[in-house]
Amino acid sequence: MAERQDSDDESRRIIERVARETDSASFIARTAKGARDHVTAADADQSDPIEYWGTRIGRALGFVIAIGLLIWLVVFISQS
Repeated sequence: MAERQDSDDESRRIIERVARETDSASFIARTAKGARDHVTAADADQSDPIEYWGTRIGRALGFVIAIGLLIWLVVFISQS
C-alpha cells in the first residue's frame, strides 16, 4: 500500500510540474527574465568591472543592431 501512495504522490508532483512549465504566462515571464538577464550581463563576473560593463555594452549594442535590422527588413519588404 505504501508503494501505491508513493506512486500517486510522484504522479501528482509530475503533473503539477508539467502544468507549471506549460503555463503560457510563466513561459513568457521566464523568457522575458532570461532576455533581461542576458542583456544586463547577470552571468558576467561582477568582480571585474571591465568585463561586466563590456558585456553589458556589447549585448545591448547587439540588441539595438538586431532591432534596427528587423525594422530595416520590414521597411524593405513593405516597399517591394
